[in-house]
Amino acid sequence: MKVGMLHSATMLPAFLLLFFMGTSIRLSETMSRDEKSKLRNQVLEMFDHAYQNYMDHAYPADELMPLTCRGRVRGLEPSRGDIDDALGKFSLTLIDTLDTLALLNKTVEFEAAVRRVVKDVRLDNDIVVSVFETNIRVLGGLLGGHSMAVMLKESGRMLWYQNELLHMAKDLGLRLLPAFNTSSGLPYPRVNLRYGVRGPETRTGTETDTCTACAGTIILEFAALSRFTGDPTFEAHARRALDFLWEKRQRNSNLVGTTINIHSGEWVRRDSGVGAGIDSYYEYLMKAYILLGDDQFLQRFNTHYASIMKYISQPPLLLDVHIHKPLLPARTWMDSLLAFFPGLQVLKGDIRPAIETHEMLYQVTKKHNFLPEAFTTDFRVHWAQHPLRPEFAESTYFLYKATRDPYYLEVGRTVLENLNRFARVPCGFAAMKDVRTGSHEDRMDSFFLAEMFKYLFLLFAEEEDLPFNVEDYIFTTEAHLLPLSLSTASNSQAPPVVNNMAGEELDDSNFEWTCPNTRLLFPDPAFPRNLREPIRSAVDKSCPRPTTHREPGMGRPPLRAQDFMANNPEHLELLRRMGVSLIHLKDGRVQLVQHATQAVSAVAAEDGMRFMQEMMELSSQQQKEQLPPRAVQIVSHPFFGRVVLTAGPAQFGLDLYKSSSGVRGFVTVAEPYNGCTELSNSEIVAGRIALLQRGQCMFAEKARHIQKAGAIGGIVIDDNEGSSSDTAPLFQMAGDGRNTDDVSLPLLFLFHKEGNILLEALKEYKEVEVLLSDKARDRGTDGAEEEDCSTEEKGHSSSTSSEPVDQSQVTTQEQTAEDAVVGQDSVQPAEGLGSYIPVDVGEEPAVDGDSGSQSMDSLMADWQEDLEAFKQMEKDEL
Repeated sequence: MKVGMLHSATMLPAFLLLFFMGTSIRLSETMSRDEKSKLRNQVLEMFDHAYQNYMDHAYPADELMPLTCRGRVRGLEPSRGDIDDALGKFSLTLIDTLDTLALLNKTVEFEAAVRRVVKDVRLDNDIVVSVFETNIRVLGGLLGGHSMAVMLKESGRMLWYQNELLHMAKDLGLRLLPAFNTSSGLPYPRVNLRYGVRGPETRTGTETDTCTACAGTIILEFAALSRFTGDPTFEAHARRALDFLWEKRQRNSNLVGTTINIHSGEWVRRDSGVGAGIDSYYEYLMKAYILLGDDQFLQRFNTHYASIMKYISQPPLLLDVHIHKPLLPARTWMDSLLAFFPGLQVLKGDIRPAIETHEMLYQVTKKHNFLPEAFTTDFRVHWAQHPLRPEFAESTYFLYKATRDPYYLEVGRTVLENLNRFARVPCGFAAMKDVRTGSHEDRMDSFFLAEMFKYLFLLFAEEEDLPFNVEDYIFTTEAHLLPLSLSTASNSQAPPVVNNMAGEELDDSNFEWTCPNTRLLFPDPAFPRNLREPIRSAVDKSCPRPTTHREPGMGRPPLRAQDFMANNPEHLELLRRMGVSLIHLKDGRVQLVQHATQAVSAVAAEDGMRFMQEMMELSSQQQKEQLPPRAVQIVSHPFFGRVVLTAGPAQFGLDLYKSSSGVRGFVTVAEPYNGCTELSNSEIVAGRIALLQRGQCMFAEKARHIQKAGAIGGIVIDDNEGSSSDTAPLFQMAGDGRNTDDVSLPLLFLFHKEGNILLEALKEYKEVEVLLSDKARDRGTDGAEEEDCSTEEKGHSSSTSSEPVDQSQVTTQEQTAEDAVVGQDSVQPAEGLGSYIPVDVGEEPAVDGDSGSQSMDSLMADWQEDLEAFKQMEKDEL
């Protein structure tokens, strides 16, 4: 997010509110120009590493897969669900990176990239894409590239350019327009680039809901397209969508929900915040005013902003609330997308809360190296992924521009160092699968090149390092550059005036026409530092200890949950009599489901209910004692520790969590591969880490065989082809029901995809050395441990993380009125609510952490509380 000064005679002089960059505030030691120059050059080198690997290994594919060094082509790789809707077989990363090349002074590369896009990219593909992602990444990328090409042509370069990118942008805009053919004007969330949204060949157009940001983050790109081409159609459609969202705000709270029905305008999700699902809606209201000069957009933004600061902002936190009951919190965690908000507050001129929230985000970053995808109000990991999002770097840049406090240069240095130390791999930069272990995901999203390197370069660049004056441009939510001169450009006809204020006059109190004077705002140069100190202390002190309380059981059925074995025929028969059935899952586990009506008697049904309750309590207790995920880090040439694979632990053998250095050694494949008999290649395995295939015997039996052969560790690789920690929850390997104290080596589990990465490395390089540890070791350090505050509780899994848990977790799925109702308060859950017991067939039960860190009782209670709150809000809705 970036805006510069608008030099327009048509705007009010008071438009100077936009930036107050003139006053410098020195709060910490000034960074020398030489040091800034080194960091700027480091940014350029990192960009080259990412961009060149995309061009060498992925182009013309949409994105780079940096672990396997190949392109991600939609339809050829396993589906990742909605995330793949950004891919349209249009060389997404190259288009998204165009204006980054120009900003980073890579004029030759920019010109070559423009020629490639014009020559190679097709936009008429028979493929369904996200309207939101295609607009901000592809349409925005083409318009940003066009802006840069025009700028270079005016300076005497690229004289051959004849608006080719603009013609492509208009072509794409026309392909997106069918999505807006709704009664409300809100766009469908998806569109077929060739066939639109109507007809069976489109494979879309049946959706009813979209997110607020998805419908409200169109205006900048569409208005720019209209003003570049003189065709008012695009801007009119984007304005109509914004008008409808404004009309549907909750009139008492002046907040909007997260998801809306595109036909009726009813709010589907009534939680409201500044993160995922809403974020860029607010951003585009402010920026639409800046780019288009329409006072109405500023009025709306300020109205929303006042409500955000009244209900959502709890400095330094930003917590979702219910739009009808804004004093009622909607959740107790925050997502990483809200990291853009301090930057928007800088643009607004509200510096104090921007400093506070940014400092909180920085302290969370320092604890976990990156911002987890979601974290709790006491700063523990809620969702452990980090897809290399740029929002924190964006806000860091804006705070530095506003305050000139060199503290923010040091923050930027931290971001750079963490990217290099933890995310850099031989073929680019890999997203973090789990910030706690340092494991990677095989993805490098296009926004990493489009945004991250822009903001980091601008943070460390001097004015003379920039090829043009960035103050003449506004940055879109994808950091694409649109010239502010568009504010005076004609779109052939004035946009229709829509009366959205329902009789309200423009409230001048919501217009802040002047900039705050930074000298008066910060009379004490230490003021920003004084704001940061208490926040730093609060985060540092947030490291709660695990609880030991355990709810008492509800009785002892004939079959004890702790004795249950999924491969014991007698146990299976007892379950059948109690109405408990097993559903076999594709990954080799089973799901336990109870249907009271299928029990042989009422007494047996009651026993079944007690068995399931006991399973829940057993799972709840064991979650408090569970082992976190482990890491397999490839440390030999050419990886040098840059590839980290998420691994499941074993309940037996050496506990890597208690080992300060882990176990390091070269890997070799055991013979036989399944490790179920004594090894025939003991002389090779001795002193090495043995690779084993899952199946045919117990995990503990495999461990004993490789230990007898002299191995120092073992890695079990899943035999279920296609399994991956990207799509399946991790689980820990159980013993064989006997004493396993004789097993002294560490044993870890890798899914098929991660195991294949290791096997392919062994095949290519022959000698591959790995480190088995509790988390990835920083390359170039002594491996010293820091205090672990990474999880919601030590050994306590979050509801969506892929952290493994012990034994089994339970789900009871009540499908009829007679089915068992679980929980001491007999709360009847909605259909399909609950978690499940995953157990490994043919091996000891092995389970995942997918069903969360709460007991079923607490889940039921939370669900019931939310349901009652929503029912009350329905009654109160105007």
